[in-house]
Amino acid sequence: MTHPFLAGPVPRVLAHRGLVTAVAAASGIAENSLAAIAAAHAVGADIVESDCHLTADGTVVLFHDSDLSRVTGDPRRLSEVTTVELEALMRERGGLAVLADTLDAFPTVRFNLDVKADAAAEPVGRLVAPHAARVLVTSFDDARRRRALAAAEAAGGEPATSAGSSVVARAVGASAVRLRRAFGRAVAGVDALQVPVRQGPVPVVTRRLIDDAHAHGVEVHVWTINDPGEMTRLVTLGVDGIVTDRADAALHLLRRARS
Repeated sequence: MTHPFLAGPVPRVLAHRGLVTAVAAASGIAENSLAAIAAAHAVGADIVESDCHLTADGTVVLFHDSDLSRVTGDPRRLSEVTTVELEALMRERGGLAVLADTLDAFPTVRFNLDVKADAAAEPVGRLVAPHAARVLVTSFDDARRRRALAAAEAAGGEPATSAGSSVVARAVGASAVRLRRAFGRAVAGVDALQVPVRQGPVPVVTRRLIDDAHAHGVEVHVWTINDPGEMTRLVTLGVDGIVTDRADAALHLLRRARS
């Protein structure tokens, strides 16, 4: 049975860390901020892709990096700052997105949440449980991802999930050598494979991988694609989702693919 998160037409647009246009960036708006999420929602993005970390006082926030230097110029690790301190740093950058508040503030938005820190896994699971129909939980670390899913299930929710690095590696390898049973075992329990176009010189997204995924009820989402020509190529190949920094441009392009 298809998870409710994956209801609706494909190809899907996943707004990578929200949407920050050139104009917004010039005014200081940061990725993963409330303003970036609101902008992605405003243009009609199917899904907002974001990242989860834990502050020093135990609040799950949407933030990609483990430290604050790139986004705010502060050299501290995110786990060393309190929620109040981080709110002050993000106030002029579009506003801090606290996971619990953001889920409530955007009740119709679907969220693709990448758990970036071990300490955040269980809190993320508990927080998303009431919203499980519109949340996909993932992590590059499959053990961390499974801890978040277990916490969600214990709290009464079953969010969708996409494979972490170890599961992706097994699935891609099995597909490449046409081991369909091994592929099925690899993707058991996942709803999507979220992958790059290639890993170094090795192609990852192939027609065979897409066909194998679809045969097992699994979607293929590709990151991070900003070139319209590459979007078109991937959609023609049969992918189900495009993760992009340019959700506005992608929506304009991909709406034609849905019609």
